[in-house]
Formats: sequence, structure tokens, C-alpha cells
Amino acid sequence: MEREIYLDNSATTRPYDEVVDFIDDINRNFYGNPSSLHTKGIQAEKLIRNSRDIIARTLGAARDEIYFTSGGTEANNLAIAGYLYANPRKGKHIITTKTEHPSVLEVFKHMSDQGYNVDYLDVDSKGSVCIDDIERLVNEDTSLISIIGVNNETGAIQPIDEIAAVINKIGKDIILHVDGVQAYGKLNIILQNQRIDILTMSSHKIHGPKGVGAIYIKKGTKVKPLVLGGGQERLLRSGTENVPGICGFGMAADITYKRIDSNGKHCSCIKNMFIERLKNEVDSATVISPENSSPYILNVSFADIRAEVLLHHLEARNIFVSTGSACSSRRQVHSHVLKAMGVKPELIEGAIRFSFSSFNTKEDIIETVEAIKDILPKIRIRRGGRR
Repeated sequence: MEREIYLDNSATTRPYDEVVDFIDDINRNFYGNPSSLHTKGIQAEKLIRNSRDIIARTLGAARDEIYFTSGGTEANNLAIAGYLYANPRKGKHIITTKTEHPSVLEVFKHMSDQGYNVDYLDVDSKGSVCIDDIERLVNEDTSLISIIGVNNETGAIQPIDEIAAVINKIGKDIILHVDGVQAYGKLNIILQNQRIDILTMSSHKIHGPKGVGAIYIKKGTKVKPLVLGGGQERLLRSGTENVPGICGFGMAADITYKRIDSNGKHCSCIKNMFIERLKNEVDSATVISPENSSPYILNVSFADIRAEVLLHHLEARNIFVSTGSACSSRRQVHSHVLKAMGVKPELIEGAIRFSFSSFNTKEDIIETVEAIKDILPKIRIRRGGRR
């Protein structure tokens, strides 16, 4: 098989080999319905409980604060709409940022249609919210604030602790939801030390299977189910549990958290190497990701090119990258995240997201930069005319 260089890990990661083997074993030998009372069902239920314990342990949470979902999108919907539907008297004012994932922004739009007043926080050129803006916007009717922990396009890390401190200072019963899809397994999140009421996660961002995620809901936080039926997940999320997926998620989380420090150092090293080589060898490259962003994500713009064209030329060389969020890249629209950061339209047009994992090597970076250097002169747009 031809060697591939996979640099689209924010869209999805390659599952660990151990996870693939474990899922195969579950499918073959532990296929019982967890709701069944016989031995096969009890075996499946125990496997789910073990995965729940693992996720809880990685966060310093209690087992019964973890609920499994079909992924990060469902978890975000449940976190926001589920909380607001369950607590209509808490207030009709909600706050988020202009740089959230679509699975948050679309829910806020829906809740606006349901009569909620929405404020969208601006971000600075580094993609960070201003704490003063939050203090200014919170009022007696505010019930929920939703903030992405790590931005999926730029890797910008939001000051969650400072935001939580503002909420504590105000002293009002405001729920803080953090979209942790790009943060879980990459940053150390210890919920006992942080004021996060609801946290959402996704398996396939940490080398687990697709189609499974989780939501942490702090004890005492009331959330209304969005999916009704059999009452699984302690009445919060009905539907027969995805036993192989949940087990794969648990194993991926266990492996990832044992390596979280070394993985972070490795990705930081190759990201910094990538930046240095681009600065020294590619004059037209502009790094958009802020300096203190996640070590796993790097957004770079190349002058006078269309990002989609560069993406496909790299793909022809078995190098896989992204033009932004995988959930919206097919819509052919300029990134709302980069717009909110004040990035110039011509830079947005040429923006590529490179995202890393522990599977990537220094050789991957060297080959990718060499490929970019070779491709750019062939696809460069002559402003005021054709290529």
C-alpha cells in the first residue's frame, strides 16, 4: 500500500489497532442487548458500565454523571436544548460565541426561534472571547452559557476557568456548557477543579470508533431527554446502546489518557517543526492559529491560491488535509470562525487546516512541506486574471 500522510485528525482519527480488535471481539462474542435479563444482556451491560467508569475516571467525575450518545453533535444538542427545555423558568437569555461548531450554533438558532434571546460573543484576532463582554452581557434572565473549549478550525483555547470565575462572581444560577470535542483526550480536564456543569465529548476524535460520544452532566443538573422510547441511559437517552462503539470509546479513552502528556509533547513538537519550515521555506504562508493554540491543530493560509485546489493536489500525493470543519466543508462557504477573527477574505480563501495525532511523524511534516513547495507555483492565482 502506498504510504499516506494523514493530517486531518480534527475531522476524525485513525482508530487504535487495539480498539478495532476489541470492537470485533464485542461484535462476535458479546452481542446481547444490555436491557435483556439473561447472561448475554448482563455481559453487555457490564461492558458498558466499565466504559462509563473509564470516561468518568479520566474526568474525575462520578459514573452516574456520564451518559453515552451517538456522538458530539447529539451531545451538544442534548446539553443545550435538553437543559433549556428542562428549565424554562431559569431564564430566556443564553450566550455563546460566534466561533462555535455548527452543532452548537444551529441549536442556538433553533432556541432563538423558540423565543430565547441569544447573544453571540465576539472574539479577538486570536479567537479568544473577552471576559469583560461576558460580564457585560449576563443579566438576571441568563440561564446558559455555551463555550467551545478548543476551536475545531484554529485550535484556539478559550479561557474556561476565567469564564467560570465570572459566573461564580455574578452568583447567579447559570449553567456553563463546554463543547469539549476537540479538548477531551488532548487537554487535562479535571472537573473537580473546574466549574463546568455540562461537558460534551466524541469518540472518533481520540482514536475510537465513529457514532459514539458522551456527555457529562453535573449531579443536580436537570436535563430533558430529546430521544424518547425505551428509557436507556437512565431515562436520558432512549435507544438500544451501541455496545461495540461504547466499548471502543472506553478503550480509546483509557489508552489516550495514559499517553496524554507524551501525545501532547509529540504533537507540539511536530506542529512547531511544521511552522518553522513553512516560515523558512514558503514565503506565501500565513499562520492563522494563535501562538498558544492546541498542539493538535494548525490553520495556515497560502496567498493567491484556493484552498480546495491545494487540498486536492495534496490528496493526489496521498496527503490528506482539510479546508476547515469537516461538518461544513462541503457547503462551499467561507469559514465563519475565520471571519469572526477578522481574517481577510483573501486569506480565508487560501486557508488549510492541518491537524495532528501521535501517529504523525517528522517525516510526514518534511514531505508535506516539500509537496506544498512543489504544488503552489502550479496553482497560484494571478490576481486580476486567470491562473
